[in-house]
Amino acid sequence: MDFLTISMVVLYLMVVVWLAYKGYKGTRSAADYLVAGRNTHPVIMALSYGATFISTSAIVGFGGVAANFGMSLLWLSFLNIFVGIFLAFVVFGGRTRRMGHHLGAHTFPEFLSKRYNSRFVHVFAALIIFVFMPLYAMAVLRGGAEFIATTFDIPMQVALLIFALVVVAYVIPSGIKGVLFTDALQGAIMAVGMVFLFGWTYWQLGGVMSAHAQLTEMKNMVPASLQAIGHQGWTSMPKFGWAAAGADAASAHQYDLWWIVVTTIVMGVGIGVLAQPQLVVRFMTVKSQQDLNRAVVAGGVFIYLMVGVAFTVGALSNVYFFQQERIVGKVVDDHVLMDPGASGNDPLKPVPDDAPDEVKQRAKAFVAYRLPGDNPIAPPRLVLKTPNLKIEKGAEGEWDVIRPGLIAVARTINGATTMKGNVDQIIPVFVQGALPRWFGIIFLLTLLSAAMSTLSGQMHTIGAALGRDLFEQFRQGNSVLLTRIGICVGLLVSLGMGYVVSGNVIAVATAAFFGICASSFMPAYLLGLYWKRPNARAAIASMVAGFVANVFWMTFVNAKTAGALGICMRVFGKPFLASPGWSATWNVVDPLVVGIPVALVVLVAWSLVDRPMDRAHADYCFGAVQKA
Repeated sequence: MDFLTISMVVLYLMVVVWLAYKGYKGTRSAADYLVAGRNTHPVIMALSYGATFISTSAIVGFGGVAANFGMSLLWLSFLNIFVGIFLAFVVFGGRTRRMGHHLGAHTFPEFLSKRYNSRFVHVFAALIIFVFMPLYAMAVLRGGAEFIATTFDIPMQVALLIFALVVVAYVIPSGIKGVLFTDALQGAIMAVGMVFLFGWTYWQLGGVMSAHAQLTEMKNMVPASLQAIGHQGWTSMPKFGWAAAGADAASAHQYDLWWIVVTTIVMGVGIGVLAQPQLVVRFMTVKSQQDLNRAVVAGGVFIYLMVGVAFTVGALSNVYFFQQERIVGKVVDDHVLMDPGASGNDPLKPVPDDAPDEVKQRAKAFVAYRLPGDNPIAPPRLVLKTPNLKIEKGAEGEWDVIRPGLIAVARTINGATTMKGNVDQIIPVFVQGALPRWFGIIFLLTLLSAAMSTLSGQMHTIGAALGRDLFEQFRQGNSVLLTRIGICVGLLVSLGMGYVVSGNVIAVATAAFFGICASSFMPAYLLGLYWKRPNARAAIASMVAGFVANVFWMTFVNAKTAGALGICMRVFGKPFLASPGWSATWNVVDPLVVGIPVALVVLVAWSLVDRPMDRAHADYCFGAVQKA
């Protein structure tokens, strides 16, 4: 860590503290603390919305996923802009703002409860936020802390504590005003960093046309493991279809990637954004529809720069690494086979003579090698065999130069190069290798800004859920004080989970939280803006049904999440539920795809068979909405 980097980080933190102080000085009431006095500048709101939405998960995590799956993730960019910005701001945001102002709502659960005149709705929504958002916050916290620990060469535990304290130090005193001000700064830094990353990447690869042509030509290098689930190249969509029930193993999973990309990544994050409590509340911080409309352009451009650039650069990094990367090491004798494990992340082990054939075949797909200075007793490193794998005698004499076709995708924590490695490393490694050294400082500030802006919004939302939405339902108190206490509790919970949880959790936690919120809240929230008939019972039934459906599918049906949780194995003796009559495709469909329709059907059906919402209350709720 050089003096310039340290100086820039210190300067950045000083500016953050100053902006937080401005927010603190401008906070004089609960409305100031919770919704910024409903008078936020549209550009500041748009940058805060985008910065809160986009975290290290999008830039680093999903950027690495794009290196694996390709530019099909750009459909998520489209939904982020069309759904998350245009529809959210122009269509739903305006009605949310008017109704929220009219009802005097300061939080998302409070908004729902006043629309449906139900304390249960208020408490249920707040509980979902308080219980599940710390998982999301923990993932962002770990992502930021991992980067801090690596950059400053400090223990992970220390980095977690420092990062959490820095964020909470300006969120607790200043409330959402401080969050909005600092988000605007962090959003601007993120935009500058991503613009440079975008331009330099294309310059490095010979221009737009050349870069995309090279990436297209690499379609034959897609590993067999990805081809088997429908990967057709980094500039093509995965193979679309639905596996037949009872299909053989080879054909049962040939369409898995399409359903993973579309339902989990594109729909899960692209549609799920509409029901994110920490984002919905931003609509209530501006004073007019005109302000929301003016924020669309700034928000759309910002979101594209964040996710569009990250996904594009992630996919194009394959070209760079194919052109540039070399591994210099001693190739291990062919008779020494090492098993990379079924996931590609497992510890390397010698393959015994009596190992199953599938283990021996998996081991043969890799070349084992050692780097100079490696412990000769430790397991060797691995590189996946690709069509363009080259092994040449290097200048080092007895050492060989290994050039894998796709070293970009990706490196595991033990140094192995596999297709199922740690994708979170791809963007940082690419930045370090392909871009000028001084850009590392900008990228450091970009990632810090992404993590801090998201985490600050999460902490404020968790605090409001505990203080304003839960405690005050049963005992009156000072909203600001209770929210600050809630932030402290949320910090401790998220920090505790950050210490005990290990592994790549960012993408999983993000998708899970988005799905739970969308399944629980979206139908009741969106239809409640336009339809007077749904009453409290319909809203409660919809929210509970959507939540139960999502959690059930996540726990017992979806292969990835059910296997990770392990509850299905303990209850039924198998990693996920399936029957001979099921198509294997059901096990890769995201829980959100099941949860939202269930919640919607329940809300509509219940509303049609039950009596309408009390006429006077419905007219009161919609009184402001029907005005221009």
